[in-house]
Amino acid sequence: MVLDSLGKSLRGVLQKIARGGAVDEALLAEVVRDIQRALLQADVNVQLALDLTQRVRRRATQEKPPAGASLRDFLVRIIYEEIRGILGKDRPFELKPKRILLAGLFGQGKTTTAGKLARYFQKRGVRVGLVAADVHRPAAVDQLEQLAAKVGAEFYCNRGERRAEVIVREALAKFPPHLAVIVDTAGRSGIDADLIAELQRVRAELQPDEVLLVLDAAMGQTAGRSAEAFHKAAQITGVILTKLDGSAKGGGALSAVAVSGAPILFIGTGEHLDELERFDPTRFVSRLLGMGDIQTLLERFEELSDKEAAETAAKNLMSGKFTLRDMRSQLASIGEMGSFAKLLSMFPTMGGAKMDEKQMDQTQVRLRRYRAILDSMTPDELTDAALIKSERLHRIARGSGQRPQEVRGLLKQYETTRKAAHGLVSNRRLRRQLEKQFGSGDAPAE
Repeated sequence: MVLDSLGKSLRGVLQKIARGGAVDEALLAEVVRDIQRALLQADVNVQLALDLTQRVRRRATQEKPPAGASLRDFLVRIIYEEIRGILGKDRPFELKPKRILLAGLFGQGKTTTAGKLARYFQKRGVRVGLVAADVHRPAAVDQLEQLAAKVGAEFYCNRGERRAEVIVREALAKFPPHLAVIVDTAGRSGIDADLIAELQRVRAELQPDEVLLVLDAAMGQTAGRSAEAFHKAAQITGVILTKLDGSAKGGGALSAVAVSGAPILFIGTGEHLDELERFDPTRFVSRLLGMGDIQTLLERFEELSDKEAAETAAKNLMSGKFTLRDMRSQLASIGEMGSFAKLLSMFPTMGGAKMDEKQMDQTQVRLRRYRAILDSMTPDELTDAALIKSERLHRIARGSGQRPQEVRGLLKQYETTRKAAHGLVSNRRLRRQLEKQFGSGDAPAE
């Protein structure tokens, strides 16, 4: 979960409100102090943290809760709104063939982000052309070419040309008009006249729809100053914050960039090409506070490469026909949708509160083992688990590189899941719901 320590601290504040007695001055003072501490530990600007908590205190004492709402619920709502307020406004980002210029300082992750952004577009049906316009670092050209091959994007470079704007002109002439064009540019160790002049020449040639600044979240509060400087010099239209996974400075970068007036459009939440998320402040704060983000979960489901198999597995689970093949489809879907901890954070009231980091890591390892075991089974075994006796079990263990007891553990987990689902379906009310959804022929006999 992005900014996990901040999330845990804030969820602790909400739990304190829920478990406390009357919402009085003593509880309010304690809550305000805990919020201040959580924000400062996440590197949020001191004055920003103080202003936020003062607004929480003032609203909690001066405003009246709406009809039907308790003081506790009202206080939680105030905290949610105030934290949401420091992360800026959500800005629409249309998915269509467009020209995008990526800018930023050296080492901020521009080239990797170009690949992630290409992946983001292509998974949503928009073809992409990647342009290597970093004329100062040959390794960046090689890296972008490799990323283009991974995501299946078009690629253009001219290693003999030293003028970035000429490379962009050549790429536009080569690419068909229906492509979204993403241009990776050179960085510097600081914002200087040469960097800005080159950016402006590339911008004049590209005529971009978006100029996106890539910033490393580990910059902390200085990310805001960089965003502001680039905003003035290059008229950026949005920011992509990278390396937010586990960054101690994430809170400082998020809040500082938002205050600078440059809208945050995307956040990088991991090293993999799929780990780029559209930044929605409302959804982000909901996940941070343990209120879930079902909408993002549904969107990730829609992006699955084999959504039909995942739907079939879920249907078979609830209709009593669940096989090991269905279990393999479910685990493959979980693997595509992200880490177990990230998925858990999207469910309301969970957000890591019921599982600590060690438990989640152990679960992630177990899921990887299970997938390896299932991949070592034959089609007949995946269809009928009863075939897996001693000899087959040991063959599966050798083929997957696991111990026999791991295979037995998977089979036990499968049987427990299958029986639990069967027990649910035996309930008459659920049976009627299943018959409506899947047709009476798919519902198990009583």
